[in-house]
Amino acid sequence: MLEKEKTNFEKTVVVGIVTQGQSEEKLKEYLDELEFLTFTAGGEVIKRFWQKMDRPNPKTFLGTGKMDEIHLYVKENDISTVIFDDELSPSQQKNISKILDCKVLDRTNLILDIFAQRAETSYARTQVELAQCQYLLPRLSGMWTHLERQKGGIGLRGPGETEIETDRRIVRDRIALLKEKIKTIDRQMSIQRSNRGAMVRVALVGYTNVGKSTLMNVISKSEVFVENKLFATLDTTVRKVVIGNLPFLLSDTVGFIRKLPTQLVESFKSTLDEVREADLLLHVVDISHPDFEDHIESVNQILLDIKSNDKPTIMVFNKIDAYQHLTIDEDDLMTEKTTKHYTLEEWKQTWMSRIGKENALFISAVNKENFEAFREVVYDKVREIHVTRFPYNKFLYPDFKDIVVE
Repeated sequence: MLEKEKTNFEKTVVVGIVTQGQSEEKLKEYLDELEFLTFTAGGEVIKRFWQKMDRPNPKTFLGTGKMDEIHLYVKENDISTVIFDDELSPSQQKNISKILDCKVLDRTNLILDIFAQRAETSYARTQVELAQCQYLLPRLSGMWTHLERQKGGIGLRGPGETEIETDRRIVRDRIALLKEKIKTIDRQMSIQRSNRGAMVRVALVGYTNVGKSTLMNVISKSEVFVENKLFATLDTTVRKVVIGNLPFLLSDTVGFIRKLPTQLVESFKSTLDEVREADLLLHVVDISHPDFEDHIESVNQILLDIKSNDKPTIMVFNKIDAYQHLTIDEDDLMTEKTTKHYTLEEWKQTWMSRIGKENALFISAVNKENFEAFREVVYDKVREIHVTRFPYNKFLYPDFKDIVVE
């Protein structure tokens, strides 16, 4: 008889701040996401703490009163980890760890940990390790509790300084080695991409957990790993897809997230080459998520960072089967109608109508809802690009409606 596997979740608390640039509502969205990230990493959020501040405290991020409150809660409830929503400086992390006397992580560290768990191939593991080493290097001094003499100067020279310098040199050497290893793999991957010839390349991009891999499986009839967790896909998967009789290459890429660590963008640049070299982007959006407009903005910003924002793009609004909107009672005269009350039809009349019917698709990848319309639009766009490359092939690929009739 098979025994049920028990998952031991770490007891954690999450912490954020409300500033002039980050409202209370926005903080709630970020903490919801941080809670999902914590769950993905193997933690259970017991409580949330937040504080209103003009700007973060340079020493301890939060005020002393709030730090004492968190410390008391951590002691009384046997909390093992405290996770901050923003990136902490090395000195802040060191000071907070001393006060709270438990493991202290920030959003960047948490995302890096999830990536380390999810990395399956040698290439993904190398990229993640590089990002971790770059994150770790300035924080090495804060990790040694038994060495107090780290700065040097009169009366402070000692073995501690030597040991820290040795560790820094080891990490720097490791970073240099990993960068060389990534360069070698990059050359191999660029040769692989060049060997694919002049076939039209289509890339799935979007926020993490919007259903890109599910869509990939449905279109290409493949078995890409799918899970309702953040960053289920780290390695780029490329499949040959045929719609009608028109072949093209479809790649599933790593998902993006708000406040994505710069170390990850740097180390995953080669993975994002699939996006850079694509002829057409399918920007997948989870329309059932209440903050999907923010997600679109975050993805567009990262596309701008990797200089891929000017490519032909089809917006694919996925998970229409899960979409639910808030309702206002007829006798309710106080509640003001917001975008959260919009039906799908009302959304289609907003800025989405300016994208054009051909560039905005509403589907459900799980239920294959509106899937024929999706296939038709993708077929037409791919054919348009294909014919510019091979003009003599124009008569080989008729209109999609003619294929369906045949």
